[in-house]
Amino acid sequence: MLNLSTIEQHGCFFSTQMQPPPSEVKVWVWLSYDQLNLALLKHIERTHVPLGIVLIESEAKGKSRPYHKQKLASLLSSQRHFAVEAQANGYPVHYITSREGYAEALEALSQTLGPIHCIAHAERSTRVEIEPLIAKGQLVRHSHTGWLTSRSLFLKSVGNTPPFRMDSFYRNVRKTTGWLMHDGKPIGEKYSFDEANRKFWKGDPAAPVPPVYPLDEIDEEVQQIVERVFSEHPGDVDLTQFPTTQEDLAQAKAFAKVCLHHFGTYEDAMSSKNRGLFHTRMAPLLNLHRVLPQEAAELALTSEAALNNTEGFLRQLIWREYVHHVHEVTDGFRTLDVNRSTSRRDANWFETAPIDPELHPNHLQQNYPLPQAYWGEKSGLACLDASVSSVMEEGWTHHIPRLMVLSNIAHLLDVNPRELTDWFHVAFIDAYDWVVEPNVLGMGTFATGSAMMTKPYVAGSAYINRMSDHCSTCDFHPKKTCPISRMYWAYLARHAPAFSGNHRLSMAMRNVEKRSEEQRQLDHATFLHVQQTLAKGGTLTPENQ
Repeated sequence: MLNLSTIEQHGCFFSTQMQPPPSEVKVWVWLSYDQLNLALLKHIERTHVPLGIVLIESEAKGKSRPYHKQKLASLLSSQRHFAVEAQANGYPVHYITSREGYAEALEALSQTLGPIHCIAHAERSTRVEIEPLIAKGQLVRHSHTGWLTSRSLFLKSVGNTPPFRMDSFYRNVRKTTGWLMHDGKPIGEKYSFDEANRKFWKGDPAAPVPPVYPLDEIDEEVQQIVERVFSEHPGDVDLTQFPTTQEDLAQAKAFAKVCLHHFGTYEDAMSSKNRGLFHTRMAPLLNLHRVLPQEAAELALTSEAALNNTEGFLRQLIWREYVHHVHEVTDGFRTLDVNRSTSRRDANWFETAPIDPELHPNHLQQNYPLPQAYWGEKSGLACLDASVSSVMEEGWTHHIPRLMVLSNIAHLLDVNPRELTDWFHVAFIDAYDWVVEPNVLGMGTFATGSAMMTKPYVAGSAYINRMSDHCSTCDFHPKKTCPISRMYWAYLARHAPAFSGNHRLSMAMRNVEKRSEEQRQLDHATFLHVQQTLAKGGTLTPENQ
């Protein structure tokens, strides 16, 4: 018998939608939480019919980390709505809940249903969990058709050992797909228009307003479940911000198409007046496969947006493929020869947590704890506080606050890269191990060294002031009193031995050497003051610098 969780099998979802699975089904296919699209079944259906679908809610998975309530709610409601859609499309659905993990639920289910089929999983954590069942024949694995690119194309372009670089893969994907190509050459005579995509947003053109989605009974029920079962988890729940039904998805795609007309031009801009600007918010839907990446590509290619905007969006789609391949090829960076350290795995959310015995990439040996400012305590830095507020309220912010504020400041503070990565993993609705680890360990913190990046993505207050309006609302003056620039110089000086010989940093390191001893001491003192103040949950002010 399956051990039913406190996510009980009653309420509107189970009483009105889910019927007992019919006995005539010959093959059951388990679709995991991030495989919510019937198109993924097509290649299995060619040889295996009649086919039914197994869907599982695992309380153990939900409680394995302090996942943001909005992340849990958006995933659970999406899965329940998908179950209803599948049943309406003629697929028998066996929907179960379990206090245990997926493996325990599937092993029990296979005792009555026989071998259960599944699709290759994107998340390494899921692959590891169910691998014993595959070895015993209780699970039969099929390929995942929801990706744009093959492993062979990645290996041909990049190889299977570092350094991994995006450019050759990007060009080969463009050539293979024919996207924005003519007679084998890129339209516009170059592959990237990144230099045209760094414009500061001054309020014109007006950014589109994201849809507000109506709540149905399933949404309301899921919100109540999350508040009750995961009451100790961080964040707010509001499914009016997340598309869960097919009608919602149509609205989300229409919104994305409007955004695309200015996406590239302003994709690096940040604003306190508008969190998303022209970002499409497609990533959460793509990573659940509620929207397939091919659909997103077609949406961009048919949008009639200017070339730099379409190219910028397609580059984001291909980057998503790239990090997925890097993560799989390196077994989640476990095969890399890089400095490593231990860490706790709750992103510093709980009062105490054990240290994980596994060693994690930490090229620069950064080991300060993640400040509580990342969980909503006010830091006094307008850019950081605005970005964190967006995450705590919505479980989302776009990629530049992620990279150039949230990752940048933590990196300058020498925060343990695993703690920061785990914070992104639990706090963002679109974060799964295959995407968040390359983006944070590989790019945002330089924890994997030169495996993915030629240099760290770090910057002082000048970048934030140039690309956002946060400095205009901050108590700190970007040139006179903001500590971020001194933290930048202190970071470079502190880690100078690790950057020796790095030609991408040669100019910056020469500038570090030109700083007087008094400036260097003040840089280091500023770093220590910020680190110690935030570690205590304190707020920075210009007066206490």
